[in-house]
Amino acid sequence: MRPSSAASTRASHMGAAGGLSSTARLMEKKKEYEAVLALDKVSAELVERLEALGDDCQIMADAGEIHGSVLEHWSRMFGIINLVVCSREAEGTNAKSASKPPPTAERLVRLEIAALEQVDHSK
Repeated sequence: MRPSSAASTRASHMGAAGGLSSTARLMEKKKEYEAVLALDKVSAELVERLEALGDDCQIMADAGEIHGSVLEHWSRMFGIINLVVCSREAEGTNAKSASKPPPTAERLVRLEIAALEQVDHSK
């Protein structure tokens, strides 16, 4: 074999090996790019889930404030009921009427179901 043909044969083998190396490297980069795209997609889904969780927590915080304000008014309501009952008892003892039955503390609490349903449906 002539020296020039041996050199060209070696160059062609090196070129083929270099081609295989670059093809393998390209495939590796494609896989890496696909993995980065999958990670980006999963990250976006995680952000959406966390935002939805944040919205749910805000709803629960608002509900807690509402419950707190309702509970704050219960003591006043019972105080008013107690005043009414005491005034009825005082009227009953002042009249000293045996024909009247003793006063009872009837408690009527009215809840507007339609308003609650409208609030529920608006969310």
